[in-house]
Amino acid sequence: MKKPNIIFYFSDQQRADSAGCYGQKLPVTPNLDALAEEGTLFENAFTCQPVCGPMRACLQSGVYASQNGCYRNDIALPTDCKTIAHCVKDAGYETAYIGKWHLASDKEHRLATKPTPPERRGGYDYWRAADILEFTSHGYNGYIFDENCERIDFKGYRADKINDFAIEYIKKPHEKPFFMFVSQLEPHHQNDRLRFESPKGLKSQFKDYEIPGDLKGTIGDWRMQMPSYLACCNRVDENFGKLIQALKDEDLYDNTVIIYTSDHGCHFRTRNMEYKRSCHESSIKVPLVICGGGFKGGGRISDLVSLIDLPATILDIAGAEIPENFMGKSLTDLKGHESVFIQISESQIGRAVRTDRWKYSVTAKNADKAFANEYTDDFLYDLENDPYEKNNLIGKSEYDSIRLEMREILIEHMKKSGEPSLIINDK
Repeated sequence: MKKPNIIFYFSDQQRADSAGCYGQKLPVTPNLDALAEEGTLFENAFTCQPVCGPMRACLQSGVYASQNGCYRNDIALPTDCKTIAHCVKDAGYETAYIGKWHLASDKEHRLATKPTPPERRGGYDYWRAADILEFTSHGYNGYIFDENCERIDFKGYRADKINDFAIEYIKKPHEKPFFMFVSQLEPHHQNDRLRFESPKGLKSQFKDYEIPGDLKGTIGDWRMQMPSYLACCNRVDENFGKLIQALKDEDLYDNTVIIYTSDHGCHFRTRNMEYKRSCHESSIKVPLVICGGGFKGGGRISDLVSLIDLPATILDIAGAEIPENFMGKSLTDLKGHESVFIQISESQIGRAVRTDRWKYSVTAKNADKAFANEYTDDFLYDLENDPYEKNNLIGKSEYDSIRLEMREILIEHMKKSGEPSLIINDK
């Protein structure tokens, strides 16, 4: 039987509730919603690292950020790391990477606006990418590089052009099945302009949004930014639909598994002074839809799953050997976990665990290390009675038994990830 093509379509900083299939009432994501109806939607999918570079390192390496060394931005993926691209090539696949990479630069190699050399591309062959796409482009216009380190300039809306490069690859002749990773920057804010850069004239269509429960009664910047944010999500979705149509036009759709997700969510400066880097649902909960192969007709899965599961899932789909050090499990059985583990960096050295009902996190303040010598209780939430995480239960004696139970679950995850210190102090 012919192996399926695999496409990983990756948005940046997209909350799960921006999508209709996750409850959004405005027509923001009709194409993702349609794919969810056809395939499998994971209702409770969570990032394992709500920071751009570290999360990408987890996906490429199959291990947590503290294990691959990329625990914050601007730490390059080790050149000797055997990635998912290497693994699927061993299984007979062509590989392609399109868009934002964010895993080549470090203190010695400043490649944000320069070509990414072959040894820093994580094993991908076909290449239409920039290490830090936000530095080589804005919402409109910019440039990326090809596999020969040649600069390719583009005019027009960035998400459109990144998608065009992906469609261009789909339309090429392929002697083997292919694995293509498409990494959009939208709806991530444009840092140097302090705003979400939506397509011109589109944000007015999303001004009548329903305020998410976690944002009600908060300050943040969501009142000003949400229409543009949803417009960015909508444009990513429009392009996603074009890519699906290209697969159908090329008679590839029926033999392609499509994975759609995002690296982390967005809390609109309500939990700290930026948009992520916290344990809260708005930071860690992401959309995850998979369609094709055994995922077709899978329906809605309520089990907890983690993005750390996706590397094993990709290799399982490809018929590749899953390395023993991979920390996740394949989701081809449509089953998840009793708890998921989250590492948080840059704002802190944080560790968190989420079960069906409870969220517990700990923190250490020296943020420029992969690990801490010891941690302190930070948050405990009862998600059944407080789904928007308004009431931190740390320090309330009636919840001490729950806190200590969650601490033990967290410590088990920390042990499995090779944490050298397991000291957690009461707050």
